[in-house]
Amino acid sequence: MPLHPQVQAHLERLAGTNFADLHAFAPEQVRQGMRLMAHRVGACETVASVRDRTISAKVGELPVRIYHPQPNQLRPVIVFFHGGGFVLGDLDTHDGLARALANRCGRVVVSVDYPLAPEHKYPAAINAAFAATTWVAEHAAEFGGNGADLAVAGDSAGGNLAAVVALMARDAGGPAIAHQVLIYPDVDFRRSNVSIREFAGRYGNISRATQQWFMDHYLTSEDQKLDPHVSPLLAPSLEHLPTTFIVTAEFDALRDEGEQYGARLRAAGVHTIVNRYDGMIHEFIRWPFDAADRALDDIAAALAKAQVSSP
Repeated sequence: MPLHPQVQAHLERLAGTNFADLHAFAPEQVRQGMRLMAHRVGACETVASVRDRTISAKVGELPVRIYHPQPNQLRPVIVFFHGGGFVLGDLDTHDGLARALANRCGRVVVSVDYPLAPEHKYPAAINAAFAATTWVAEHAAEFGGNGADLAVAGDSAGGNLAAVVALMARDAGGPAIAHQVLIYPDVDFRRSNVSIREFAGRYGNISRATQQWFMDHYLTSEDQKLDPHVSPLLAPSLEHLPTTFIVTAEFDALRDEGEQYGARLRAAGVHTIVNRYDGMIHEFIRWPFDAADRALDDIAAALAKAQVSSP
């Protein structure tokens, strides 16, 4: 399919922002730019209860934002990790998506402000993400959450963190994670598949040079790209992982690796749904597109079905 007209208009508005060439700027400059871009998304949904707090996790103090759609009820929980290439993003840049997930899914969403690179290189982010998930599982009842029905979720780099946390929890024997929602996840640092080669620097995707800029900030060596906790697509086994819902976009450079991850999960016996949204681009779920609404509804339906069928 061609680009959706809503996406085409969006890209025309973004033309001239130098988004594909972020590698020409310092991380803090790009972070400020992302914060400004977040304000263009529009008004965020109202959630019944939203509060910031700091949790004492095993890696230290971590800021989180807790969204509760029905504060008078004990609700299942989503631990959410924002995107931004491990270098960008915070609780505010992804506030709109976290609110939408809470409302659509009827779940408490705990958005985690994990440490960013290059100030905090790998494995700081995954250690923080795992520690935060463990804390949520143990303390969910304190904020009206049901820690026995726990999902991890994230977009792009956050999808990577969600996938890695699921692997770490499986291998460590806990915390128990029932579901993972991977939104156009970054799961293969080799950067060699067809969609990476065809779409880098086009359709709102970052350039190959900017891809390298993000990886150089996150990692300390080239060989870390093959570490399954960096590239979960390369994990030796994907057996015994949570039920999975993967969002991909037709014109996203990360499309193929997300779909390949889904295929490997299915082959390992994991109940997995992969939905590709035609005409869409990376980051589409954060913008006011019709397909973003459909994707949010699809995520909510998949979680509801998994919740009903869980023992």
